[in-house]
Amino acid sequence: MKPMKVHPSPFAAAAPDEPPDTAQDTSWPGEARAAAGCAGLLLAACLGIDALDGGLETWGAALWPALAALLFVVLLPGRVSAAPGRLTVRGLWSRHTVRTDELVSVRWSNGVAQRLVLRDRHGARAELDPGVLVANPPLWHLLDTAARASLRAGTLLCGGTALDQLRRRIDRETAETVFRVSGL
Repeated sequence: MKPMKVHPSPFAAAAPDEPPDTAQDTSWPGEARAAAGCAGLLLAACLGIDALDGGLETWGAALWPALAALLFVVLLPGRVSAAPGRLTVRGLWSRHTVRTDELVSVRWSNGVAQRLVLRDRHGARAELDPGVLVANPPLWHLLDTAARASLRAGTLLCGGTALDQLRRRIDRETAETVFRVSGL
């Protein structure tokens, strides 16, 4: 008799200290490297132009690295992770966790970049790029499952429309990917 092969959960986390039913944004490391690369290129270009223009001045030695650091901070996305009943968005200096099984509102924020704003009954709030959920089905599955539980429990008072819009977008993009991969 062969031993049975155990497969890891589809929500297995990349980090060894996370529970096995945790999902993380798999594109975050690449986006963080891209942010660092853009900041490094800006620094190299500014220093290069300054050097070609007659040498590095004291003000340039302080200004260009500060400008590159500012660009890195602006471009670095929040790191999103989810577990049953919770979603966490970690920024450079902040960490926001909401109880997704106790949501009271889900809405789209107004602004240049579209953001999904989640708020739970304890007053916790988290903002994330909806593209993260589109690109990471395990994250979306955990959020959707818990949000439906909030709806059934009656705590989700505002946000059914936003979730339906996001659900339709994810379904549409998933179908397009399936058709593209299958050659249809």
